[in-house]
Amino acid sequence: MAAVKGDYQDLVDEISALLGAPATLEDRDFGLIAFGAHDSEDDSAMDPVRTRSILTRRSTPAVRAWFEGFGITRATGPVRIPAAPEAGVNRDRICLPVRHRGVVLGYVWLLDADPGPDEDRLAAAMEVASRIGGLLADEAQAGTDLSREFRAALTAGRGWQRDTATAALRAALGPDADGLHAVVCVSPWPQETPSVRTVPGTAALCTVPWGAHGEEAAGEPAAPRGQVLGALVRLRSADAPAPALTAAERLRATAGPGAAAGVALARRGLGELPASWHEAASAARAALAEPGLGPVAQWAGIGPYRLLTALPDTAPQDVAVRALLTPAHTELARTAEVFLDCAGQAGRTAAALGIHRQTLYYRLSRVEQLTGLDLDEGEDRLLLHMALKASRL
Repeated sequence: MAAVKGDYQDLVDEISALLGAPATLEDRDFGLIAFGAHDSEDDSAMDPVRTRSILTRRSTPAVRAWFEGFGITRATGPVRIPAAPEAGVNRDRICLPVRHRGVVLGYVWLLDADPGPDEDRLAAAMEVASRIGGLLADEAQAGTDLSREFRAALTAGRGWQRDTATAALRAALGPDADGLHAVVCVSPWPQETPSVRTVPGTAALCTVPWGAHGEEAAGEPAAPRGQVLGALVRLRSADAPAPALTAAERLRATAGPGAAAGVALARRGLGELPASWHEAASAARAALAEPGLGPVAQWAGIGPYRLLTALPDTAPQDVAVRALLTPAHTELARTAEVFLDCAGQAGRTAAALGIHRQTLYYRLSRVEQLTGLDLDEGEDRLLLHMALKASRL
């Protein structure tokens, strides 16, 4: 079973007690995992590098390069690193490499003092660091296996394939499988699958290629071809989606500019995993199409896009709106959409567009000429509005 945050925290606190100094634990990419209590009255217990690591949960590439220059990636024992105020490192440090079977998986950091800890205490601390290494290795293995099972469950076709994949994921999750979850989709995802350790509360992560068999078989919404990320996030309450929203925003930021995330409704167990994935992927797609919904959109909040994202991407444009949706009439299409978004209120529409009412009336008459629709008729308005929204997808 993968370690939980409390396991790491207990071991970091044990090292802090052994060496008489607050310790921090980072993974090999310098992402913060846990940190010991710091005496708020001791200003010397913090410097800019440690403060940033705790507040942002990550060190900068420059700081990483500085520390790696002292050979910490190859070291098998404690490494003492001198202060470098010009780099924001105001205090000497001791680095305890966290290794498992010869592979460095992280680092325990302590601010050094004079006199520092003796060799016996450092040796005892290294034994604790070795136990941390075992936990990190177990978690990495569990995360890899879970990624594979989660991907299979999301992409499997209907019938026995889906049942088999879901059963395998349920077995891999153990007791977590029956808990309350929300599924998150991040699109596009340009990287490999991250570790679940980097996103608190996440039970499983995997990348999913759009266009895979399970996408069509499970009724998934169409999306730009490429790769998206799926996440299964634990919740305490269906009325408190904050952990899923936080995970979605953190993953979206990792994906880079232009990415969006969608969050499905909370569900207990894995019985409705395909429905959850459909909702999350649809919400992400809607957020990409309509910036006002994102960059993180919840399925419950995407309104008409709940229907529009169910349409196949091969569905042809309605004949009435084809001319309006050509590049030559972009301004008219925007005018019509804002008019319909404003419930047909001319004053609100003109103000939103920054144009005179007479200009608005002229444009709307042109829209009617191009489409053959009557904007005084409810059904014609509905058709035009949905067609304009669908065109964004």
